[in-house]
Amino acid sequence: MKKVTFLLIVFLSFSSFLTGQEVQVIAHRGFWKSDGSAQNSIVALEEANRMNLYGSEFDVHMTVDGVLVIFHDNKINEVEIQNMPYAVIKDSLLSNGEKIPTLREYLEAAKRTNIQLIFELKPHATPERNREAARASVELINEKNLAHRTEYITFNLDAGKELIRLAPEAKIYYLNGELSPQELKDLGFAGLDYHYNVLKQHTEWFADAKKLGLGINVWTVNDTTLMREMIDLGADFITTDIPVDALEFISTMNK
Repeated sequence: MKKVTFLLIVFLSFSSFLTGQEVQVIAHRGFWKSDGSAQNSIVALEEANRMNLYGSEFDVHMTVDGVLVIFHDNKINEVEIQNMPYAVIKDSLLSNGEKIPTLREYLEAAKRTNIQLIFELKPHATPERNREAARASVELINEKNLAHRTEYITFNLDAGKELIRLAPEAKIYYLNGELSPQELKDLGFAGLDYHYNVLKQHTEWFADAKKLGLGINVWTVNDTTLMREMIDLGADFITTDIPVDALEFISTMNK
């Protein structure tokens, strides 16, 4: 099964190259629907890289003692990640048996890949904590020499502004959905990364963003009919849990 999937990925990637495909696919929490994988795992990152996708998205929290960890939900075993010291969760496991990675461990694995890192900084409890988490994130990315391959996304405006200040060369996208393209441009964001329901209600934002030179990412698109709608409107990136299907569908669109 893995061999067949790999051959399909190679074919689709080559087809995309030949057709000059512009819409790029981002694996939501990595390619976690593969054998032995799990959401936000190092395996999911490696599998997304193997697929030759544009990017692999992952979620980052900061513990109360300043350790950055990769996990989506706010809680592990009913305890808030951001309110506990790292020692409490250091041995917690993902569904594939992999230890929940720290950002440091995740970036060490990322250095062995070529994929773009789509770094989602989760909201923290206060403006100060959001800015602190942003500073710690940029420092670690720079330490690992991965700034050129890292794009940041966040729901939190304080974190977003701090990321823009600290990493002015990075592409930083906003997730929350209430700001227009012009407002994002004025704040220094590289683009919008909005849920498809937001963009369905504001289809004019596609043209507005294009005029302003902003990128457009849509999440989380797991249906090909919706995928076509977003691409036809002008999406530059599609974030999805079904990256194999997305590559195949986009390749078919380009024929």
